[in-house]
Amino acid sequence: MGPDDRLPPGQYVPRGWPVLHYGPVPKFRPASWDLRVYGATEAGREYRWTWPQLQAMPRGRVSADFHCVTKFTVPDVEWEGILTATLVRLAPPADDATHVMVWAEYGYSANLRMIDFLEEKTLLATHQGGEPLTPDHGAPLRMVVPHLYGWKSVKWVRAIEYLTVDRRGFWEERGYHNIADPWHEQRYSYQEDEPPA
Repeated sequence: MGPDDRLPPGQYVPRGWPVLHYGPVPKFRPASWDLRVYGATEAGREYRWTWPQLQAMPRGRVSADFHCVTKFTVPDVEWEGILTATLVRLAPPADDATHVMVWAEYGYSANLRMIDFLEEKTLLATHQGGEPLTPDHGAPLRMVVPHLYGWKSVKWVRAIEYLTVDRRGFWEERGYHNIADPWHEQRYSYQEDEPPA
C-alpha cells in the first residue's frame, strides 16, 4: 500500500496540525467542571462525573488518522482517554436510543449515530501524543471519532445526550453532512441524497 492509499479522497497530509474551531477557547475550571450523560438512558436518570471522578475511570489508547473536512489528514495520532464503550457500561442507553448529541462549551454540538459513537476507536480523549490535550485541541476532554470527519470530534465536551430520534448538531444545521464519512467524501448536506460511491 502506497503512502496515499490510506488517505480518503481529496485529503492531503499537512506540515504540523492546523488548529480550527468555532468561537473562543473556553477556560477550564476543574473545581466546577463536570461531564453529564442524560436523555434516553436505560435507568431514566442523568449521570454526572466531576473531573477527579472522570480521571479515575478506566482508560484506553487509540492510534488513528485524523481527517478534517477542510481536506487535511494527520496520520497516526495517538489518543488516550475513556473509550465510549466504557462510558456506556457506566451509563447505559435505553434500548431505543439510536443517536447521541455531543454537547460542548458555549452550546456547540455534533450528532452521531449510536453505531459511530460505539465504534471501537471512538473515545473521550484527555491526552494526545502522550501529553495532556492543549486548550486549542480541546482540553480537558475531546470527543474523538477517527472514522468520521473532524467536526464530529467535538472539542471541550461537557455532555452526552442519548437520543431516540436523530437531531442535527451545530455544523449539520449549517449545511454539513449528517454522517461525515471521509471515505465517501460526505462533506455537505446536499450530498445526503447521493448513494455512497
